[in-house]
Amino acid sequence: MTTTLPSQVTPPIFTLNPLGPESLDAEIIALPVIPGEDALVIGPGAADLGDHHDLLGHLEFEGATGSAGEVTTYAVTGSGTLRQILLIGVGAQRRDDFRRAGAALARAVRDRSDVVTTIPAADPEVGLEPFVAGATLGSFLFHWRSEGAPWKPVETITLADLGDDQAAALDRAQAIARASWRARFFSSVPSNLKNPAWLAEQANTLGAETGLKVTVWDEDQLAAEGFGGIVAVGQGSATPPRLIRLDYTPRKAGRKTPTVVLVGKGITFDTGGLNIKPGDGMVNMKRDMTGGAVVLAVMSALAEIGCPVKVVGLIASAENAISGSALRPGDVITHYGGRTSEVTNTDAEGRLVLADAMAYAVDKLKPAALVDIATLTGAMRVALGQTMAGYFADDDALATLLAEASDVSGETLWRMPLVADYEDKLSSKVADADNAPGGPGAITAALFVHHFTGGIPWAHIDVACGDAYADVHELTPGPTGFGARVLLSWLASADPLSGVGS
Repeated sequence: MTTTLPSQVTPPIFTLNPLGPESLDAEIIALPVIPGEDALVIGPGAADLGDHHDLLGHLEFEGATGSAGEVTTYAVTGSGTLRQILLIGVGAQRRDDFRRAGAALARAVRDRSDVVTTIPAADPEVGLEPFVAGATLGSFLFHWRSEGAPWKPVETITLADLGDDQAAALDRAQAIARASWRARFFSSVPSNLKNPAWLAEQANTLGAETGLKVTVWDEDQLAAEGFGGIVAVGQGSATPPRLIRLDYTPRKAGRKTPTVVLVGKGITFDTGGLNIKPGDGMVNMKRDMTGGAVVLAVMSALAEIGCPVKVVGLIASAENAISGSALRPGDVITHYGGRTSEVTNTDAEGRLVLADAMAYAVDKLKPAALVDIATLTGAMRVALGQTMAGYFADDDALATLLAEASDVSGETLWRMPLVADYEDKLSSKVADADNAPGGPGAITAALFVHHFTGGIPWAHIDVACGDAYADVHELTPGPTGFGARVLLSWLASADPLSGVGS
């Protein structure tokens, strides 16, 4: 049976226009509302529009506060084109405030063809990138409905009072926002379509579109080259595993240009294996490949953001299924490079596939930094909830760079302790390590994969929130796709490896 995904909605297109909104032939205009010391202030565009409309009086009548994302609607009557003015709060004008204002605008103009706004013009240096992210992600929708999408995002958002000097910043902002959209999309696709081979097809398509070199290992190649963890996790499924490699090289790369490796967990469905999950815990396991989705999305945007270093993305993809050939508790597997793991819980499978890809990266790629991202432990979600991720790092400079990218991107990271005191928990009577050593679960999982870093500066991002279902601020209902924005914000910096390894 052929499974065909219906046509999906697309994110809005953003354009710049140096003119004020009153000079543009718009049906809908959105203006920023800023809380002042004594009264509300309406930002760029208000002067001319205010001559014809009592916008401040309307805000007072409606009891508006100017808080970030607050929307006050002003209807316009008459013979002109303009039909509606949206007054949207930007709070203290922080990045988060502009992001929430963008999302609020996107929700308010669904099913419209275009809107003109001056919200980012209130402070372009701070507000442009987060506004674009908010408006893009506030427009996200995935559906598989016979009657089509229940609504469509606005087609065009014109950024008034902003000229061509902001063009490069807008291009970068759109690239990062659309990568986050793409990660959410991949995480949303149901697993009756999404499997390791399908994910490899998406990588090949994106590679052709963006100039990436793509290499895919099938199940026979994986077995022949010693990827024991990926093979073992995928051996119970009718859809065999894949290892996907994507290579990005900047235009001005030389022989000394360093390499960063990103490794993503690509479990396209996780039953838990023979240690089967309860029914409620299995419903959302199409999202267990969020780490792989993020790596694929990040790789597709590197050229657009002008990443100055070489980047290799590795996605270790398998379906953790139940059958007569499935991995068993008590089995011992040999990873790429020879380290062995005793499988005491088949539901701790993500670390088994990550380990192979990381060991391969160390052996073949010799990177300057290694970062893995995975929906690895429920323990991290218990600790940090559904909208932020924990990360571990064995290099303080790398940890600092990721923290700074977190502040810029709005994807909140919290550094967790890599506590060596728990190393003994990994001990096995028959193998180099036990794959399920118990609590503290997020820390012991990080310690497990740390053995495969080969001494290379490393960070591990546990995006337990990535397979969560979110509907807050810039995130419309659906998986968060957490990680694309923070990694791209890091890799877009002038020197993503500043101080790393020194």
